[in-house]
Amino acid sequence: MQAIYAFQQEGPENIGAGEKQLIVSLDKLYELYIHQLSLIVELSDFAKRRIEENRMKQLPTAEDLNPNLRFIQNHFIQQLENNRDYKRRVASYKINWVDEEEMIRKFYNQMREDEAYIAYMNKPEVSYADEKQLVEMVLLRLFSESEYLRSYFDERNIFWSEDFDIAVMMVDKTIKGYRETADEFTSLPTLLKDENHSDGSEDMQFVKQLYRKTLVNNVELNNVISERASNWDLERIAIMDTILIKMAITELIEFPSIPIKVTLNEYIELSKEYSSPKSKVFINGVLDKLIIDYKEQGIIRKAGRGLME
Repeated sequence: MQAIYAFQQEGPENIGAGEKQLIVSLDKLYELYIHQLSLIVELSDFAKRRIEENRMKQLPTAEDLNPNLRFIQNHFIQQLENNRDYKRRVASYKINWVDEEEMIRKFYNQMREDEAYIAYMNKPEVSYADEKQLVEMVLLRLFSESEYLRSYFDERNIFWSEDFDIAVMMVDKTIKGYRETADEFTSLPTLLKDENHSDGSEDMQFVKQLYRKTLVNNVELNNVISERASNWDLERIAIMDTILIKMAITELIEFPSIPIKVTLNEYIELSKEYSSPKSKVFINGVLDKLIIDYKEQGIIRKAGRGLME
């Protein structure tokens, strides 16, 4: 969706160039995901350094000498830090937070004041689920709410300005899906679920085909929308709404294995996130009319039982 919008706003000079930028943006999204994972580890490392510094004070307190080690011994964070796939990707992307100690310090102080952190540190015992919930709190209450962190990533890569929340969602999904039994050889989730398949990634083929078909058929799709959007001048319809409808039509026609209901639901959800409050009703209305017409004309062909519903 973002790539098609960029192309239509006088972006790449041709569809091929736009497709290359789209693929680069996917790679950069995964890099942002690894950056956010590494920030969790960096926060733990900072806590370890603080504990050691406090122990070395000239007049250490009893708490300095006998600190609560629960956070720095968090099993999930240790799993992540020791994970070979994670370490390989951090090295590959040359991720280093050494110049951002002040930002890490602020996150650390915010975390220590959070009620969830205090409760976690004071529990008689904690489960693996408790440990993951604490890390989720750090991600969702501290990192995702930080305007400074958003600006930090925005300044480092043009592709990251719109991808911050998606990367947060990916990290959250990783935390939820991690198992207590995972070892250092456990692979991190990939952006495309089948990207390591020997026959090539079906997900990547989907990305390229949806992008190309939507743009190649742009004029025809504009006519389709104009015919179905009664009482609406095409130029008055929000650009994002027309893009979402075009993508949905392309998906309905070109991808026989995707159920109609799935396509409809996905684009309604996208409209809630990226378009105006009234867009959901408008997009749903246009697509409902199209689906009825296309079924009658035999334009939609789905290769499986129940996919036409």
